Amino acid sequence: MLFSRTIITLMLNRRHFMTSAAGLGSAAAFSTPAAAAEEFYTAKNGRIKQSVVHWCFNPMKVEELATAAARMGIQSVELVGQEHWPMLKKLGLTCAISGSHGFSKGFAHTEEHDECIASLKKSIDACVAHGVPSVITFSGFTRGMAHELARKNMIDGLKKIVPYAEEKKVTLCLEMLNSRVAENMKGHPDYWCDHIEYALDICRAISSERMKMLFDIYHVQIMDGDVIRRYRECEAFVGHIHTAGNPGRQELDDEQEIHYPGIMKAIAASSYKGYVGQEFIPKSADKLASLSAAVKLCDV
Repeated sequence: MLFSRTIITLMLNRRHFMTSAAGLGSAAAFSTPAAAAEEFYTAKNGRIKQSVVHWCFNPMKVEELATAAARMGIQSVELVGQEHWPMLKKLGLTCAISGSHGFSKGFAHTEEHDECIASLKKSIDACVAHGVPSVITFSGFTRGMAHELARKNMIDGLKKIVPYAEEKKVTLCLEMLNSRVAENMKGHPDYWCDHIEYALDICRAISSERMKMLFDIYHVQIMDGDVIRRYRECEAFVGHIHTAGNPGRQELDDEQEIHYPGIMKAIAASSYKGYVGQEFIPKSADKLASLSAAVKLCDV
């Protein structure tokens, strides 16, 4: 009899253990996403509207980045294909700026005008349909062309598309890129619009509320430095902003030279109401942790 009671007790204890373990397993499975979310910093100050550029996080899928971005208080995943825009909307996000013709071709060459204009019109139409505020454009490379001729071509070509952008209420953003760094996607040797003064000159010459510049802090630092002063000089013509650490186009950490808190405070104190896109290439294996740290740093 004693032996039977012992067996029954052991069986009951085993059942209790297995039930408890199963319950713990279910709770862990249920709570893992919440626990992971708590590890991310969530932007809360509201002075900087943050966005993130997807290509830097490849091969991460757009939806994975967008889901994490939404948890971090990021408001946009930008420069992604139009097929992703409905998904972004479902997550409460937008695409702050649309892609277009790419940086290898641009308005510095008259023979490339028609192709660039056709691409921009297509992007502008999509922006109107989905409520996207801006579309990116580029100068392209000089390929031996004299500076003044390239400048004239830029102005003439952009004046052909600006009226369409004005009609559709979509802003063109000319990006300045550095020409000093030869590493892939970290610099663009021979790019014509490689100083912020060139982008500012083009915007002033065209003089339209729909012709702005993309002020990329990383590229400006490499070519011109004095970032806060230059930003203030360009403030009225800034339509979008990008970040990255220098050198290396990596995290905005203390291993690079740009003081992002000071720059973000200057932007927050200015009249700029657009987005600041995180466009650094994470060197860390935990790319989302790097993004979270950047969001926190820029949430001034």
